[in-house]
Amino acid sequence: MSVTEKGLAFLPLGGTGEIGMNFNLYCLDGKWLAIDCGIGFSGNDTPEAEILMPDPLFIAERHKSLCGLVITHAHEDHLGAVAHLWPQLRCPIYATPFAAAVLRRKLGEAHLLPQVNIHTIPMGSRFEVGPFDLQFINVTHSVPEAQSLVLRTPYGTIVHTGDLKLDNEPVVGPLTDLDAFRKLGDEGVLAMVCDSTNVFREGISGTEGQVRDSMAGLIKTLHGRVAITCFASNVARVESIARAAKAAGRQVMVVGRSLRNLEVAARECGYLQDIPPFLDEREANSVPDNRLLMIITGSQGEPRSALSRIASDVHPNISLGEGDTVIYSSRMIPGNEQAVMAVQDNLTRRGATVLTDKDHLVHVSGHATSDDLRHLYSLVRPKLSVPTHGEWRHLTAHAALARETGAEAILLEDGDLLRLGPDHAEVVDTAPTGRLALDGGRLLPMTGGVLAARRKMLFNGMVIASFAVDDEGYVIGMPKISAPGLLEAEDPESTRISEEFADAIDEIPDDLRRDDSAFRDAAKTALRRALGRKLQKRPLVDVHLLRV
Repeated sequence: MSVTEKGLAFLPLGGTGEIGMNFNLYCLDGKWLAIDCGIGFSGNDTPEAEILMPDPLFIAERHKSLCGLVITHAHEDHLGAVAHLWPQLRCPIYATPFAAAVLRRKLGEAHLLPQVNIHTIPMGSRFEVGPFDLQFINVTHSVPEAQSLVLRTPYGTIVHTGDLKLDNEPVVGPLTDLDAFRKLGDEGVLAMVCDSTNVFREGISGTEGQVRDSMAGLIKTLHGRVAITCFASNVARVESIARAAKAAGRQVMVVGRSLRNLEVAARECGYLQDIPPFLDEREANSVPDNRLLMIITGSQGEPRSALSRIASDVHPNISLGEGDTVIYSSRMIPGNEQAVMAVQDNLTRRGATVLTDKDHLVHVSGHATSDDLRHLYSLVRPKLSVPTHGEWRHLTAHAALARETGAEAILLEDGDLLRLGPDHAEVVDTAPTGRLALDGGRLLPMTGGVLAARRKMLFNGMVIASFAVDDEGYVIGMPKISAPGLLEAEDPESTRISEEFADAIDEIPDDLRRDDSAFRDAAKTALRRALGRKLQKRPLVDVHLLRV
């Protein structure tokens, strides 16, 4: 990485080529700046894990040169990993008031808050982090105080857009500051690192104002209990729901920890000022069904979320059924389709009516359409375009759009080190990358032995054999075979496998019987052979040897 000792470079470690896990690095003359640090949710290809985050090993080894971490906005895929990865980064954090409020709660829960230096930066401000001359630019998105970040360097100006859209009726917060982008274009911009998520959507963006009007009209027509699920961080949507509920004569209750945390952070920062405090879920039975509206977490089908538990009828306080309505005021994140559909199916089975954005205008995307992007490029006029935040098909389509506007597009994989200069840009090196899984309170590498074993067990099962031997290593009695997920306890196949395993153990050479470790390895091989003939599978195997 000698290129980073002098010059300017960009290095994505998460978020390029996949949705979520945004973690980007810039290097200026040997000093590093991190932008965003998010989580992603497991898809169908990683059933052994639920929450994923980028492996920070590369920058953790250089943390003394890491000047700071800047958060562009308070979405989980941009700040959700901070409380888990900060002990490896150990740098100051810079965020707007709302993002800082959300972060403080997360760091407090992780018992890290006293250790972390959080700098609260006003929206649209110019500030310095080490050698980096930075500026926030107000943009609209589905969370308050979203910011694009400008990096002015001796080698050129970079615009890192973060997530944005052009919403002329955002309801909460300022409009996207198009004048600031136009002025940057006049100054000259070397590169724009830009959001690709909604590049396939043509036309102009739908507005939060349109959703507010539509939601108000819809809720007035509904009877029974009304439940709405949306992203907890979407303060504008929560406010619109609360106003619609009031107009329909309903009281609002929030269900789920992330929504309760959102309410605290939002009110702390001056949002929801004229919205009465929300009811607690324990008050559910004190309000008549036709007078209750619930905002519930779990729009992505998360197994332990409030909505998933309600749909499975295992929530301690809330139930939904015949005559009730559940509105999905959110998009379905790619990879979550099966989980979301399973929750919707359970709700329908219980008699509830499920409505989505296919039925009514109850959601608009927070990301720029292709027309939004074209307009942004016409203002900024960057020499280079670096599409980011999306699957590979999004990045490719974005690159084509950027070339139409006259920019040179560069596609990067996570770990590609892009050297940036006024005359030339090229990928000059590759940094190690990886994904970590949050497993309870632990961070485990996705390629490590624990999750590899779990993945194998998910598809091939696990077999455990227990047997006792005498001093000379000969089997006493009949080995016991346990194969949950493969064989029933009383299955005759278990008996036959036990018998074949016992016979195979008797054939193990005497010199291996004296050493327990060698004996166990030989016994595992014998067990695999017995299983292979009978089950035609390759499960994870283990043996318990007892010498008596």
